[in-house]
Amino acid sequence: MKVSFPSRRMFTLAAVAAAAFTLAGPAPAADPVTVGILIPGSKSDKGWMESGYDGLVAAQKEFGDKVKVQMIENINYADMEQALTNLASKNKLVIGVGGQTQAAVLKVSKRFPNTKFSIVGGNKGEDLANVAGYDVKQAEIAFVAGAAAAMLSKNGAVSYVGGMEIPSIVNAGKEFGNGAKYINPKIKYFENYTGDFDNVAKSKEATLAAIAQGADVHYHILNLGLRGMEQAAKEKGTKIVGSYTDRCGSDPLYPAYSITGVGYQVQYAIGEAVKGTWKAGYKPFGLAMGPKASDMVVCGATPEMKSKLEAIKKDIQSGKIKVLEG
Repeated sequence: MKVSFPSRRMFTLAAVAAAAFTLAGPAPAADPVTVGILIPGSKSDKGWMESGYDGLVAAQKEFGDKVKVQMIENINYADMEQALTNLASKNKLVIGVGGQTQAAVLKVSKRFPNTKFSIVGGNKGEDLANVAGYDVKQAEIAFVAGAAAAMLSKNGAVSYVGGMEIPSIVNAGKEFGNGAKYINPKIKYFENYTGDFDNVAKSKEATLAAIAQGADVHYHILNLGLRGMEQAAKEKGTKIVGSYTDRCGSDPLYPAYSITGVGYQVQYAIGEAVKGTWKAGYKPFGLAMGPKASDMVVCGATPEMKSKLEAIKKDIQSGKIKVLEG
């Protein structure tokens, strides 16, 4: 029996055909972008942290298996650097939710030059090649929130409770008062700081003190401390202008919401990393970035209220109304 072997030429052609078939087949899936996110407070605080978490959930829904997420939440300030180090050692992008993460991010990022870091609520600071700071421009929308609160107040008195007494929180409080006075120059304004975003008892005490002086609409930059404000408002029949996310219709305690785009910035950071367009440096968001980044919503607003608030937003963007930074 004669056995035939393929010629060298036939073997070569077969190999080329096989290679061509391999190249024409489906490309292997790219490795997912690994994302580590630090949410210092509770992801269910009805405030800044929950908004950040909502943005993470939205990004996971949008990008699916293109991202793989590791999250750390509810940690003490003393443990922040260690938590960020843990995330940076395992992920391509690390996100700190809140300006209170900035100092630790700037420190840890120097030890991980190949890892990207984004700070949601960051401000202009040290310029590092692997750090992006996203400024929500909270003072802008706080001014608009003050205007809305003045329109909603029946007593001609409004109040603000902030957590830590740091520049961005203080500036937002000042602009909330300025916005209220823009609508009603004679309005009474009460401002207080608890020194802790999560202290329920202190925020309740501060809100009750303002109510005792006539305040019937309140604004805040708090995390879990918001529960204390809610308790005070429910007991005394007053109202709260909510922060961060539009939840109109979910709770009669809230007749309006300011939107500060915390979740939008989380989703933005992840999207930029997935698309390969992530950039370091300071980036302002605020009203100029549109309603997902910054907006004011009064539930069931009259046409007149809507018109006034839209005019105020335009005047802030044009510079006719000047507000503090941060």
